[in-house]
Amino acid sequence: MIDICIAGGGYVGLSLAVAIKTSAPHLDVRVFDAAPAGVWEKDERASAIAAGAKRLLMALGAWEDIEPEAEPILKMVITDSKLADPVRPVFLTFDGEAENGEPFAHMVPNPAMIRALRKRADALSIPITAGVSATDFKTLGASQSITLSNGETIEARLLVACDGVRSKLRDIAGIKTVRFDYGQSGIVTTVEHDRPHEGVAEEHFLPAGPFATLPLKNNRVSLVWNERTEDADRLIASDDLVFEEELERRFGHKLGGIRVVGQRRAFPFALTLARAFAAPRFALAGDAAHGIHPISGQGLNLGFKDVAALAETIIEADRLGLDIGLYNVLERYQEWRRFDTFRMGVTTDVLNRMFSNDLGPLRMARDFGLSVVDRLPGLKNFFIKQASSVGGSGDPKLLAGELV
Repeated sequence: MIDICIAGGGYVGLSLAVAIKTSAPHLDVRVFDAAPAGVWEKDERASAIAAGAKRLLMALGAWEDIEPEAEPILKMVITDSKLADPVRPVFLTFDGEAENGEPFAHMVPNPAMIRALRKRADALSIPITAGVSATDFKTLGASQSITLSNGETIEARLLVACDGVRSKLRDIAGIKTVRFDYGQSGIVTTVEHDRPHEGVAEEHFLPAGPFATLPLKNNRVSLVWNERTEDADRLIASDDLVFEEELERRFGHKLGGIRVVGQRRAFPFALTLARAFAAPRFALAGDAAHGIHPISGQGLNLGFKDVAALAETIIEADRLGLDIGLYNVLERYQEWRRFDTFRMGVTTDVLNRMFSNDLGPLRMARDFGLSVVDRLPGLKNFFIKQASSVGGSGDPKLLAGELV
């Protein structure tokens, strides 16, 4: 029997395995990844890594390999207008420092992040089995009997589901969700431009939703372009000329000529919140526990917060000689993360409803609110602290860069 089976080999599953094994090397931790070997290397997307998540990755020894490909976000600019408006007034700017000159976030190509975490997992002798998923499980009292897609059965004291927002293991555990489909999809691709972006991220609010450009290395930006799902599907299916013409209407000419250099894909947006994060010998983490609108760029960072809280819960329980799979042990993790996740889900839902529309009075009210925030340094600093996910009093140690 092993100690911990982690179902999912993305950033959450890998960083959780590395975090546990780094501080408790005697625990037998194994990762099963449903994706075939090498698929992660073909992912062209990039993610915003908040300062707290960066500190976690530093503590785990992964940031050193990520940093050469990471681009700091030095400034955030928020604008609001209709597509046909001749000017795009800037209502809010953030100079992005968490503290002591540390950028509040970095943009990191997804393959660079996974590669660094896999390197750390290999160094810690954590087995990662590609192309194999956990398809079923049954609680036997002192263990979970887990059925794998290759027909094998293993037993583990704890099963952690990191298998995505449509988690099958969550359904098998009988954990219900709150779900709302926004009818929106995000078009994601990489755009190359002539002029340097100087580390500036921009979020331009349009009636269909935010149009965000996030800085990458070598005069490139990662694009997250909200549209109604039917319009997003039409744009994805259009030829290159039509797509780039529509892109240029939204992107503008501030960075000179632009060229699409990445594969364009559309991902549907929905709010999904698990009603529980734990059950006997079972825990949810990452997208299996929550899927939120990307309007605040916090989805991935919520997953890293889960990692920090669950790893600390498991490691401290093990040091006290407790059974790491007991529900009253895992309940600490659930209490630690459920309220914060619910709060962020509600916040992103409200923001999306406020900004993804063209109602005149609401536009005036939200633009006035943004202008007020822009004139209040203390409030702006509060929002930066929240966005940076830096661990404060009572938060998991890894978010402050400290090993458990």
